[in-house]
Amino acid sequence: MSIRTTREIVKFGHPFSIEGVGRVLPAGNYEVVTDQELIEGLSFPVYRRVLTMIIVPTQSSLSSIEMLTIDPFDLTAAIERDTLVVSG
Repeated sequence: MSIRTTREIVKFGHPFSIEGVGRVLPAGNYEVVTDQELIEGLSFPVYRRVLTMIIVPTQSSLSSIEMLTIDPFDLTAAIERDTLVVSG
């Protein structure tokens, strides 16, 4: 079984929450890590997402971080909510 890992930076302009995290996270840039596994037996490479994680500051300290497993659909919803927030 072959696993590949991709990383991307997601920017939140406002404090936000993601289902399953249990707290509001501050605005900023967040690294999102996605693991995908190769589906064997096909004539071309196809990968299936198996795990999505986000790196966030811990509750006790902004200088410490933790990696939390999230649902990618919840991440997409949080990004969409962030773009709808009107400042001012």
